[in-house]
Amino acid sequence: MPTTIFEHMSARAREAGAINLGQGFPEGPGPRAMLEVAADALLTRSSQYPPMAGLPELRSAVADHYARHQGLNLTPAEVIVTSGATEAIAASLLALVQPGDEVILLAPLYDAYLPLVERAGGVAKIVTLTPPEWRIDRAALEAVVSPRTRFALMNNPVNPTGAVMRGDELATIAAFCVAHDLIAICDEVWEHLTYDGGTHRPLMAMPGMRDRTVKIGSAGKIFAVTGWKVGWMCAAPPIATMLARAHQFLTFTTPPNLQWAVAQGLDFPDTWFTDQRAACQASRDRLARGLRAAGYIVLDSGATWFLSIDLTASGFAMDDVAFCEQIIEEAGVAAIPISAFYPVPSINHLVRLCFCKSDATLDEAIARLAGFRARMVAADDQAR
Repeated sequence: MPTTIFEHMSARAREAGAINLGQGFPEGPGPRAMLEVAADALLTRSSQYPPMAGLPELRSAVADHYARHQGLNLTPAEVIVTSGATEAIAASLLALVQPGDEVILLAPLYDAYLPLVERAGGVAKIVTLTPPEWRIDRAALEAVVSPRTRFALMNNPVNPTGAVMRGDELATIAAFCVAHDLIAICDEVWEHLTYDGGTHRPLMAMPGMRDRTVKIGSAGKIFAVTGWKVGWMCAAPPIATMLARAHQFLTFTTPPNLQWAVAQGLDFPDTWFTDQRAACQASRDRLARGLRAAGYIVLDSGATWFLSIDLTASGFAMDDVAFCEQIIEEAGVAAIPISAFYPVPSINHLVRLCFCKSDATLDEAIARLAGFRARMVAADDQAR
């Protein structure tokens, strides 16, 4: 079980005093109304174990939120609160996967997926997606399925690519899962952070998927409070019961004051979520515009807090790992190599940058990366 790339690059950023555009965490404190609820609850309400499956207020709030925003008909009993989405992923895999079961993964993938599948005794079957479209097709799925395949684990919208699965792709995945009797574990933590008018469609809402999907969400991503580690997993009652049994042996429960605060946040008016998306999109555009002006080729990003630059197209004769190590030392900026999201690095010319930062931080990072590229170009010209 290796050290996560996020921890490695953040540690390097701290050591070098670099601007951290690697690990995805905002600079702001989070919504004031939620902070006040959490603080007040810490002082005036219970600090003892809440119910293992989550406070009734939060389970109801999650179900109501998804009914309002995504048209899902969940009941509170189908919602299990977890200490972050990564715990929800772990609980899902430990609850459902039996030794030898095959789990389909779409790469590039969040780096926790593979070690958790293997710790649960599962066998990963990798479907490799390629830039710039990152499209999923039925043939690629059929190429890895076997009689031992039981699950498909996926992320939508996708970290690190910023891609949002299209309607035809979701229909393909749904039909494939139904045809092969698979359970889909859907990491949908970026569901509210879609841009350019795009919207998130949950796989659970596709035909045949209501009773064979685990839907995972994250308050940390929705409300930009990543340190709270409050998440949830939603599933039909037979699956939810199994998920809860795994959860009880992991964290058992989640701080009650944070649960009350998240329940309040999920009831924010629609305009709050619209404004949040607009602010994130503006930050994305600011970083992309600055990088392009500096000569970097930036790939499209329709969601998440991340965008990627193409090193080869930008004129760099080095791979993504070498680039990320060099910019920490020479530019004072930390980023993440996309090759870290592939079990077998097959794409090594893309680098992920996080844009959920203040304008001042983004502008300084742009200036540093612009200076770095200018020095590299000058050195190449001199060498010729």
